[in-house]
Amino acid sequence: MGDSRETFGPNAFVTGFPVKHSRSPLIHGHWLRALDLAGSYRAHEVSPDDFPAFIASLKDGSSGFVGGNVTIPHKETAFKLADRPDELSEELGASNTLWLQDGLLHATNTDGRGFTANLDERHPGWDRTDRVVIMGAGGASRAIIQAVRNRGIGEIHVVNRTVERARELAGRFGERVHAHPMAALNEVMRGAGLLVNTTSLGMDGEAAPQIDFSPLAENAVVTDIVYVPLKTPLLTQAEEQGFAIVDGLGMLLHQAVPGFEKWFGKRPVVDEALRALIIADMDKH
Repeated sequence: MGDSRETFGPNAFVTGFPVKHSRSPLIHGHWLRALDLAGSYRAHEVSPDDFPAFIASLKDGSSGFVGGNVTIPHKETAFKLADRPDELSEELGASNTLWLQDGLLHATNTDGRGFTANLDERHPGWDRTDRVVIMGAGGASRAIIQAVRNRGIGEIHVVNRTVERARELAGRFGERVHAHPMAALNEVMRGAGLLVNTTSLGMDGEAAPQIDFSPLAENAVVTDIVYVPLKTPLLTQAEEQGFAIVDGLGMLLHQAVPGFEKWFGKRPVVDEALRALIIADMDKH
């Protein structure tokens, strides 16, 4: 039986296809309880064919939601259907957070802010470098390139198996972003203070190729946006070679903060209790 407070407070959602794997309801439910707020947040699966109708029901109020999160495969469509996407969404061409305000559907993308907030929390000073290497040129890398560039990093090197995809990102995000084939990884790592894996290498504990991280700056940080397992093979390798590492779980937690504040009116805190809650859930599955 649901909490009786849900009846009287704002209702928010996470939608995707599929969406049952999402841990967002756990995150937002924790914050609603911790802050003693009325409202609900739940997974609401919508197919691509039905997504425009769902957005229409959100806009006209018939859905009963005040906003929500959007995940794969709806981020690009959410951006296109929003009335007021912000500058972050405009550049990315994708939105992951929606809210109703003054009768209009607003949109932003919080992935990049989640990425930098995680690094700020787990390894402050990570941005005291002028060279960053990003592995992968898929959708996940876009928000990270944007966020790192907006933090003021001078050189951002994107390495990808298909160099054309990396070149597309370099064209999108400006002259500070440089595209390379994966074979150039060792060369572009030289002196870099941050290496970010946005690929699926090592996801769900699968084996990952051995990487020599020694060309990185001595005080470099290696991070992975994959968080299952929490310490991916790539992070394990980096740690064994003496480098600081930051896991990807905090990105998931921190990207959720702005939306919660929009829907429920209070800014939540990412703390160890929330982190422990999500890790316990990961251990169950």
